[in-house]
Amino acid sequence: MSLKVYNTLHGKKEDFIPIKEGKVGMYVCGPTVYDTSHIGHARSVVVFDTIFRWFRQLGYDVTYVRNFTDVDDKIIKKSNQTGQDCAVITEKYINEFHIEMDVLNVLRPSFEPKATEHIRHIIDFIQMLINKDKAYHVDGGDVYFSIDSFKEYGKLSGRNPDDMRAGARIAVDEKKKSPLDFTLWKPAKPGEPFWESPWGKGRPGWHIECSAMSYEYLGESFDIHGGGKDLIFPHHENEIAQSEAVFGGQFVKYWIHNGFVDINNEKMSKSLGNFTMIKEVLATYSPEVIRMFLLSNHYRSPIDYSEDSMRETSMGLDRIYSFLERLENIGCKADGTQKGELWDDFSFAMNDDFNSAKALGSVFEAVKKGNRLVDDTHDNPDESLMESLNLFYNDIKAISNILGIFLLDPQFYFKAKKDKGMEDMAIDPSEIEDLIQQRADARKNKNFSRADEIRDLLAAKNIVLEDGQQGTFWRFE
Repeated sequence: MSLKVYNTLHGKKEDFIPIKEGKVGMYVCGPTVYDTSHIGHARSVVVFDTIFRWFRQLGYDVTYVRNFTDVDDKIIKKSNQTGQDCAVITEKYINEFHIEMDVLNVLRPSFEPKATEHIRHIIDFIQMLINKDKAYHVDGGDVYFSIDSFKEYGKLSGRNPDDMRAGARIAVDEKKKSPLDFTLWKPAKPGEPFWESPWGKGRPGWHIECSAMSYEYLGESFDIHGGGKDLIFPHHENEIAQSEAVFGGQFVKYWIHNGFVDINNEKMSKSLGNFTMIKEVLATYSPEVIRMFLLSNHYRSPIDYSEDSMRETSMGLDRIYSFLERLENIGCKADGTQKGELWDDFSFAMNDDFNSAKALGSVFEAVKKGNRLVDDTHDNPDESLMESLNLFYNDIKAISNILGIFLLDPQFYFKAKKDKGMEDMAIDPSEIEDLIQQRADARKNKNFSRADEIRDLLAAKNIVLEDGQQGTFWRFE
């Protein structure tokens, strides 16, 4: 199956055909670095990291650009509140972002431009718009984009400018030709950071930075522009207007937007007090659990963060690692082959608009089937069975490099989980081993009610027992 991508611009899946054969240019809107990143930021980054990995797996030469907005009203507000320079604030949160994304096994993009490092490019871009009568400068230093100069305005979001004017609750600004015109350059206020420009001291508006930086790194037209659904309007709509007004041709071929993260079935919101930061989630769950959770729904669908959903994800990851451990124990090794049925099913799902949920489902189905085959090898060692199991092992290892999960050595994974569980719950492992021995004695003496009682006691502490030919092992759920 060839790769199909859902294009927001046309509201349907389309065959992916790059502008330049063998190459992909992709720009994704990154964070505004005025505060700690939340789980919603993590979803967008992990989704597009996985898309980046899949394009590379397909053999494309990918140029991936993800920006930092490091000049903004929110940054200036924080600077005024804390007394810290804007540059100090933005560098702090860029570094924090990098640390958290590295922990989540996110690959660095090809380029990570900052708006403040591209002021000259932004000014040049604005001047091109003015020269083409698509933007205008007014007394006081403001520069606005003229909505009426771009007849296709609204084609991404499906909004009609006439309807927006009729129903708009926009404060009257007599300097604008139309109330819908948006800011490209704003004059500096006392105490704010500024740069010299043909229109006086000031700073860029938000929308123009992405048009200027995408042009600098990817050219007039490129394959994919991505971000959260909240960016469709006005941000991405305005980017289209700016870029196509300057160059005349199509700005972006495929627009990809990820859905939101809800918290316990409610929209994440500071006013609701459920703004969950990445560092808070990392304090409780392993990075791979978080990453697997973020990929467990199709990227365009909303996903609900809750204790139940995270616990379920953690148990699912345990099942995969348990299977990998069983395969390694019987001698399976990765030799680089990717020819199994699992890889075919996984590839089919990923080529269907990067359906990571369906792709993960194929892994769990393979784990079920594979565990039955491992059981069969105990009673009937067979060369063909081992070949099938080795294919499973190879396929899962190949898949791990795309999804960025189950990359660890299984023994290390379970030991780390045990250590964290004992630390969090102040559990003495010798007490657990003693209870396991008591259970073994009870089963030997056919005191099954006592054996079940011990299992239930441990289960209440989220400790799972696994009985095997070599004895009973335990792990945290």
